[in-house]
Amino acid sequence: MAIDGRRMDESDEIHQIMIPESWFGFKFCPRCGSSRFKSMEEGRSYSCEGCCLHYFINNSAAVACLITNDSGELLLTRRAFDPNKGMLDLPGGFVDPMESAEEAVRREIREELCLELTKISYLVSFPNLYPFSNIMVPTVDLAFCCETSDFSTMKPGDDVASVEFIHPGLIDLNSLCSDSMKQIILHYLATCV
Repeated sequence: MAIDGRRMDESDEIHQIMIPESWFGFKFCPRCGSSRFKSMEEGRSYSCEGCCLHYFINNSAAVACLITNDSGELLLTRRAFDPNKGMLDLPGGFVDPMESAEEAVRREIREELCLELTKISYLVSFPNLYPFSNIMVPTVDLAFCCETSDFSTMKPGDDVASVEFIHPGLIDLNSLCSDSMKQIILHYLATCV
């Protein structure tokens, strides 16, 4: 088995998260409403004894965008709402059903920043747990390096309170809203700057 183009050996770790049933709080089958909806596979799926539905807990896809200005400063947003209201974030968001990650990048940047992108390039992905409505949503956060030719139309929109440009090496990682955003920026610093 290979990871990132290299052979995996015993020194490599594979991280698997045991998912507590309480993270999701599912008590009833979404198909038939039965209360005989039981957690299986250490919380990775549920099975209904009423209608035989086998429901898997899968990652939701989300995108995060790394956009720099002519000075090499990274565009960061301040979150307008919880979770983590007021913390720094990379612009982006969830991928809608039947939408590609690249389409989500363009849509999210339009919604959050009123910008049009001229270039999108995949960089890396990291897993994340996103708290929403009293449940933990497992996500895979897909990072893209993006370019725009014009920042003159930029203004905060959607769930963005404000926008800041910060040199990537000067970002306080503890001010970021999630571990996945920290990992994305660290990866960016190690490979792109």
